[in-house]
Amino acid sequence: MSSKKWRGSLTEKTLSPEEQHAKINEMRKMIGPIADKLPTVCSDASILRFLRARNWNTKKAVKMLKETLKWRLEYKPEKIRWEDVAHEAETGKIYRANYFDKLGRAVLVMRPGCQNTNSASGQIRYLVYCMENAILSLNSDQEQMVWLIDFQGWKTSSISMKVTRETAHILQDFYPERLGLGILYNPPKIFESFWTMVKPFIEPKTFKKVKFVYSKPESLKTMEEFFDLDKLESAFGGRNSDDFNYQAYAQRMREDDKKIPDLINPGSSSPSLSSILTESQQLDSLVSDLGCEASNEVGSSSGDEAASSNLEDVDEKIRGQPSSCKDVANDDALKQPISN
Repeated sequence: MSSKKWRGSLTEKTLSPEEQHAKINEMRKMIGPIADKLPTVCSDASILRFLRARNWNTKKAVKMLKETLKWRLEYKPEKIRWEDVAHEAETGKIYRANYFDKLGRAVLVMRPGCQNTNSASGQIRYLVYCMENAILSLNSDQEQMVWLIDFQGWKTSSISMKVTRETAHILQDFYPERLGLGILYNPPKIFESFWTMVKPFIEPKTFKKVKFVYSKPESLKTMEEFFDLDKLESAFGGRNSDDFNYQAYAQRMREDDKKIPDLINPGSSSPSLSSILTESQQLDSLVSDLGCEASNEVGSSSGDEAASSNLEDVDEKIRGQPSSCKDVANDDALKQPISN
C-alpha cells in the first residue's frame, strides 16, 4: 500500500452510537450470510474494529474484512497449536507476559535479538500463534494488546525486512485495531535507518501508537504510567528480575491451547468448509463489484512491488549473516523461573 495514501487521511471521524450501529448493519448486508457462519470474526465488535481501521468507510472495511475472512479460512490461525511452533519459542523471542498493563491489555514481549530460526514462514506462523493467544487471554471488556520490544542484542542481521513487512501486513490488515501501544525499548542508533525503511509500510494510526523509550529516568516514567513495575521485567526498567523460562511457558501455552474455540460457531450446525469457501468466493465477487475504488483509495500495487524489490535488495545484503540469541540468553537463563 502507498504510504502517501495513508498519510493523506489522518483525520479520524467520530460517529455516534446510532451511526455506528447503522454502519454495522450496512456492512452485514454487504457481507451476506457468511457473517452468520463466522460469528466471532463477524461480531459487532469485530466489524467495528474494521470500520475504525478504515475510518468508517464501509467499502474499504468490507474489502478488508473479506480479505481477513479469506485469509483465516485458508491459513487457519485458530488451528495452530503450541507443538507446531514450540521450536520458534525456545529463546523467548516472542512471548505473552503473564501480566496485563494498567488498562488490562495483554502484553506481548518481543526480543528480535533472540532470533533463532531462518524460516520466514515459521517466524510468521509463530507470530500469528502469539497474536491469537494474546487475543484469547483478553478480558471481555478489552480488545487491544501492548507490544514490548526489547532491542538488547539487536543487529541488522537479527531480522528480515521481508518478515518485518509481512508482520506489518498481518497486524494491520488481519488484526485491525488490536494494537493499543507499541514500545520500542532502547533501540540502537543503527535502528534509525531500519525504521526509516519500515515506516512506509506502517499506517498512520499504527504509527501514532508507537513510542520510543530509553533507559533514562524521564523515559521510565512512561513505563510506570502503563505498567506495574513490580511485575514488569527488569529489562524494561521494572523490578521483576525473573527471566524467560521456556519449560514453564510451554506448559502455560499447552493449557491455553485447550481453550481455543473453533472458528465455526460450536452452538450451531457446522457448515462444510467448501460451502463457506463458495460464499467467500461470492464475497470476492461482491467486493470486486465495488470497483477499483476501494483498492485505489488505499494504495497502488506498483508502489508495493517497488517496495518489495527494495526489501529483496536489503535482505540480500544481510543474507548469510548469523542471527542468534547467544548474546542475550543462554541455557542457564532459560532455566530461570518466569514471573507470576
